[in-house]
Amino acid sequence: MSLDATVWAWKTRQKQKAGGALKPLKKLVLLSLADRAGETHECYPSIARLVEDTEMDRKTVLKIIDELIEDGFIIDTGKREGKTKQVKVYLLLGVKGRETVPTTVLFDTGNDELNSTNNGTVPTTEQFQQFHERVPTIPLNSPNVGTRNLSKNLPIESINKKTWLSLKKLGEEIRLATDQETYEQIKNATWFDRELRAFELYNAEKNLCDELMNYHFADWLINACGKYQAREQASFRNSGTQVRVPQGESITLSSKQIYSFAQKLSVLPEFASKYAEGNETYEQLAARIAVKLTDPDQQQKLMPYLKQVGFQSKRNGELA
Repeated sequence: MSLDATVWAWKTRQKQKAGGALKPLKKLVLLSLADRAGETHECYPSIARLVEDTEMDRKTVLKIIDELIEDGFIIDTGKREGKTKQVKVYLLLGVKGRETVPTTVLFDTGNDELNSTNNGTVPTTEQFQQFHERVPTIPLNSPNVGTRNLSKNLPIESINKKTWLSLKKLGEEIRLATDQETYEQIKNATWFDRELRAFELYNAEKNLCDELMNYHFADWLINACGKYQAREQASFRNSGTQVRVPQGESITLSSKQIYSFAQKLSVLPEFASKYAEGNETYEQLAARIAVKLTDPDQQQKLMPYLKQVGFQSKRNGELA
C-alpha cells in the first residue's frame, strides 16, 4: 500500500453536486481506493471489496467512482486485473511524496479555517520556502496515521513471519473476489502447498504485514486456479471422457463434443441466466462449463439443459 496515497486522500476536499453523492461518502470510497494503492499509486479492488470496505450498496459505490473520475481524483487506466481480467485498474491523480507540498490536491477554497496558515496540516508556499526540510510530515509510527494494514505500525515480530497465513482470512478474501465454486476448488486443490511455497519465496524480501500477505495470496491462488483449469482443459482436447446418464446407460463424449455442448449451453438463455457470473462473456462461461462437463456428477446435474441443446443417447452407448 502507499502511505502517501492515503495521506493525500485524507487531505482532499470533495465537491458536493446537485443530485450527487454526499461528500463524506465520496471521501470514504477514495480512502478505500488509496488504502489498496501500490507504489505507482494504482489500485484495483473489486466492487465487492469496496462494498465490503465502505458498507455501501453496489449502486452507490459505482456512482461515487464515476463522480471521482469526473472530479479528477482518479482515472481508469484501461488495464484490467483479477481472475477474469475485468477488474478495472484506477490511478490516483495528484499523489506526491511526503517530502513535497501537495499542490494538485483539490481543496475547498470556501472554507477559510481549513486553508488557514494556522491549520498546520497543509503548509503554504511561503512556509515551505522558509522551512525547507522542516515541512511537517506524519511520523511512520504515529498513532494518528489511521492507515489500516500499515506494516510499519505493527510489531516487528508480526511482519512476514512464518505464521502469517490465516485460512479464515484467506477464505474471506477469496470469496469476496470470486464465487463459492472457485473457493471450493482452491480449498481442496492438491497444488495449494506448491503455490504457497512459491508465494512465500516471491514475497520473502517485501516485509508485508500479515493482512496484506493474505490479501495478495488470495489473488495469487485465484490466478493459479485459472492456470490449472486451463491446463486441465487442454488435457481433454485430444481425449474422450465417459459420461453416465440417469437410465444407467453410458456414452463417450469426445473433447470436441464437450466443447460443442459447452458453447451451446453458454448461449442458452435459461442456462446463462442461472450459471453466468457477473460480467462473464459467453466464451468465459463456455470455458468454465467445459470443465464441468468432464465431471460425471456435473453432467448428471446439467443433463436437462444438455437435452435442450440436442444431447441424445442410444442403447449401444453411442451419441445420437
